[in-house]
Amino acid sequence: MSHTQTTGNEPPAAGEATTGASQSSQSGSILDPSDTFIHRHIGPDPADITEMLAVVGYDSLEALMDAAIPPSIRTPRPLALEGPRGEFELLGELQTIAHRNKVFRSCIGMGYHDTITPPVIQRNILENPGWYTQYTPYQAEIAQGRLEALLTFQTMVADLTGLPLANSSLLDEATAAAEAMVMCRNITGAEKGGFFVAADCHPQTIDVVRSRAWSNHIDLHVGDAGTIDFNTQDLFGILVQYPNTDGVIIDYLDLIRRAHEAGVLVVMAADILALTLLKPPGEFGADIAVGSTQRFGVPMGFGGPHAGYMATHEKYVRKMPGRIVGVSRDATGRNACRLAVQTREQHIRRDRATSNICTAQVLLAIMAGMYAVYHGPEGLRRIARRVHAYTAALAAGLKRLGHDVGGEPFFDTLRVRLGSGSVDEVVGHALERRMNLRRYDDQQSVGVALDETTTREDVIRLLEVFNGRESVSLSVDDLAGGADTDYPATLARRSGYLTHGVFNSYHSETEMLRYLTRLQNRDLSLAQSMIPLGSCTMKLNGTSEMLPITWPQFARMHPFAPSEQTEGYRGLCSQLEAWLAEITGYAAVTLQPNAGSQGEYTGLLVIRAYHESRGDDQRDICIVPVSAHGTNPASSVSAGFRVVTVTCDEKGNIDLDDLRARAKEHAETLGALMITYPSTHGVFEETVGAACDIIHEYGGQVYLDGANMNALVGLCRPGEFGADVCHLNLHKTFAIPHGGGGPGVGPIGVAEHLQPFLPGHPVAPPANSGRQSIGAIAAAPYGSASILPISWMYLALMGAEGLTRATQVAVLNANYMARRLEQEYEIVYTGPNGLCAHEFILDFRPFDHSAHIKIDDIAKRLMDFGFHAPTMSWPVPGTLMIEPTESESKAELDRMCESLLTIRREIREIEEGRADKDDNVLKNAPHTIEMLTADDWSHPYPREKAAYPAPWLRKFKFWPPVARIDNPYGDRHLVCSCPPVEAYSSGE
Repeated sequence: MSHTQTTGNEPPAAGEATTGASQSSQSGSILDPSDTFIHRHIGPDPADITEMLAVVGYDSLEALMDAAIPPSIRTPRPLALEGPRGEFELLGELQTIAHRNKVFRSCIGMGYHDTITPPVIQRNILENPGWYTQYTPYQAEIAQGRLEALLTFQTMVADLTGLPLANSSLLDEATAAAEAMVMCRNITGAEKGGFFVAADCHPQTIDVVRSRAWSNHIDLHVGDAGTIDFNTQDLFGILVQYPNTDGVIIDYLDLIRRAHEAGVLVVMAADILALTLLKPPGEFGADIAVGSTQRFGVPMGFGGPHAGYMATHEKYVRKMPGRIVGVSRDATGRNACRLAVQTREQHIRRDRATSNICTAQVLLAIMAGMYAVYHGPEGLRRIARRVHAYTAALAAGLKRLGHDVGGEPFFDTLRVRLGSGSVDEVVGHALERRMNLRRYDDQQSVGVALDETTTREDVIRLLEVFNGRESVSLSVDDLAGGADTDYPATLARRSGYLTHGVFNSYHSETEMLRYLTRLQNRDLSLAQSMIPLGSCTMKLNGTSEMLPITWPQFARMHPFAPSEQTEGYRGLCSQLEAWLAEITGYAAVTLQPNAGSQGEYTGLLVIRAYHESRGDDQRDICIVPVSAHGTNPASSVSAGFRVVTVTCDEKGNIDLDDLRARAKEHAETLGALMITYPSTHGVFEETVGAACDIIHEYGGQVYLDGANMNALVGLCRPGEFGADVCHLNLHKTFAIPHGGGGPGVGPIGVAEHLQPFLPGHPVAPPANSGRQSIGAIAAAPYGSASILPISWMYLALMGAEGLTRATQVAVLNANYMARRLEQEYEIVYTGPNGLCAHEFILDFRPFDHSAHIKIDDIAKRLMDFGFHAPTMSWPVPGTLMIEPTESESKAELDRMCESLLTIRREIREIEEGRADKDDNVLKNAPHTIEMLTADDWSHPYPREKAAYPAPWLRKFKFWPPVARIDNPYGDRHLVCSCPPVEAYSSGE
């Protein structure tokens, strides 16, 4: 074949797409921006693309796309988006948008508080690609820094809540409460029964729990917790807020005693900072504690992302949702961290999992944990006492002005019943002073919440607001000095917390900086090498895309601020929704789901609501292929569906005969089909349209998992080839970084007939809330809003041309690697013309028979080459699924290929008897510096072969910090909080 790759100075050849990096960056007027982004984002340059196309056997990217993608799903029109932009220019435009947000002093509270992010944490974690580009720590040997940081987070939560076991974060407080409700039902084994939510919980929490209760057929009761009759009400659990949404601290000891006597479990949603001063939930007898760690140094960000927390008793560990970090030991007997008891999670148990949650807010949990490390127990106590003292001073001043703040204990929030003036007047006076207060529906009271950033001047301004704008002759210091800031003995905390050395060692910035750097150096991220995980799309997270998230106009915005103050955010969200709708071919998009799994859950709820609106309440069957992501069946159950599986044929495609048989069998109850496209096996199935037609014929709706959207953007639109709803992973296709396992954003696009059911919100409904909304599915109206500027920047920088080019190169990179490796490894599945989509699966199962080498051995040996293993043993056991993305250069792809080819030669040495079948470089991998420098070296292969299996490693090598970890040992000896420091050095 001829090779017609063009350069920037030549017109494109016939059939060649005019979307090349060189064209976009060099063609056109000499006056065009010189800092365009396409050629920065796409790894291979034009010469590389020409070479790679030759290896694959095509003379243009367009020809490759025509061969790989079935014509029936190709979109008939290009993307109607603007052209690519320069980075400097676009950052200026985003600054203009950001300044449409008016950052007022937030006193709204309701679970969101301004906070001070320590600069050492902001610069060295939040803004550091060594932390934000990591993947979920499934390969524990090269994720020790992050796992240790998450273990610290768990210890912090367990200590502050007074409960022995915490997970390594959930999505937000409201979804944590909903997860706790389902957990209570699973613990009690209640097939029926109800869940009681105290009416003085935060309204967004009540609404999210209500949506989950509806989807899980749970009777929800909302009311005064003091009126519960445990003898007549059929309950399996209750939820209370501590302090409650009005700021009142309630003694729940008697309520919890009566609940337990009736066999009812108790969930307490608790303020993490207040727990430094207040009796913790565990000492009340609570079974589960949930909440948010946002105020531990994580900006409000218009609602997220923030790390929710959950803590409980160790006996409930296998009922607990989310990830749990535990301590095990490595091959040398030393302590090492890893993810514990994973058998309960969705990727293994599927429809019987404890939860559908796949994304945790890891980056934000690490920030919160390090906030506690930096301040230590005394520093946190001082912050809490200062906040409480300011609140007490304000309360005293308000009383002197004739207002009623009640006589109950409080921490940082007051519900002020006005003695003079109207709510409108008081709120209006506050707005004049650029302060936001909380309105109540009774039109007689106003809420005020203080926080870590409060100053004396803030308190005086608030007193003036409540004094009809008149000045006050009060001293904040005198008011605080005369106020009683001690809590009653029944509420005051007497127990210690954060006694571990990690919370008492790094309080100077010098020590903190070195500690964070030590942890970072124990982790592999995109800052070191490619992370070629199939279905995970670990692409470049451009620096210019990341810069805006810490701008104060985005970072310091309360999610319930008045709409006239959030025009920038709302405009950005509206524009992003429109762009995503154009890319996917849908009528509307909602940004509220704050994880891919939450997108699945939301889309399925929308489908359920649609069926029920038509009187089809019985349509509760969701068909899921056996090859689907584990979240698919787990999300189906979360959304109230029953799962029916269908098989795949020998080529990995959905078996249409089996699909039709299952659809016909459940014709009256069929609700939905969940598919992934391109398929989970990495191919463009030619029969996807036919599968959609079958489901529609029998009255169901089609849900498309958009995890593989990186192979479709600009070329195919799910809304055009039959899917009714699709979720997108902004943390995959649209450049938001994975953050070591979160944050994520999982918006959904829906066809027009599903638009009326999109999520709403009880406090600040998003602009596109449906008329028949399913309610809130996240605590904030726009979910993880503060990271949406990342995807906005990505889409605007790339434009229609760049996005299409990125998809083409992603498919090229995968097929190039497959061609290079197919001589030594079998490619498990291929699509039209023997091609794959943007990922492919290598088969390693034969080596278990020929050399006793298992897939774990290959994954660990890749660490010696400085690489993270591809997706392991999924969707096919004993295989690796590789997705290189468009961001990796040909040189990096070649390094990965050479590593795998070298490993094949090492396997052949075992097969031919030239290497010991039990004592070889694969069985002993990864090799640490400690192993290689030990006086005793008893292995039959040289140290050099273990340490430097490839020549490029002599220039730079990432050393795994621990040897191979014993996973079963960790589950048999479960330790999920920080062991004593000496345990790491002694090997205990």
